[in-house]
Amino acid sequence: MFKEFEFNTSTSKQEIEKVEEVLNVNFPPDYIEFMLKTNGGEGTIGESYLKLWEIQELIESNEDYSVPEFAPGLLIIGSDGGGTAYGYDFRQERPKLVEVDFIGMDIENPNYSTDDFFEFMKYLYTY
Repeated sequence: MFKEFEFNTSTSKQEIEKVEEVLNVNFPPDYIEFMLKTNGGEGTIGESYLKLWEIQELIESNEDYSVPEFAPGLLIIGSDGGGTAYGYDFRQERPKLVEVDFIGMDIENPNYSTDDFFEFMKYLYTY
């Protein structure tokens, strides 16, 4: 699935916890597990292009896209390199990973939604 995907250097639990504290969120365990090993990366998964932002980029990138203003509760974690954003909808007890358009950022009607990070990866691979 990740043959054409270049991972970043791993991150630490402490770095993830710092970002969680600043953003006032608790990332799901499967996302934390993935980030501890890879800290995101970019490339193709199946026919899809994916850029997962490094944990340290999440605060500034979400501010740059005015995500709290336009889509309260959404935290973007990456994109398809074009008009599609991937992120977590933190309005529920268990955050949902959603696919939304950057313009509009409609988290009420996402293009795709799941609460399982690895299921999301499978979706991108087969999409």
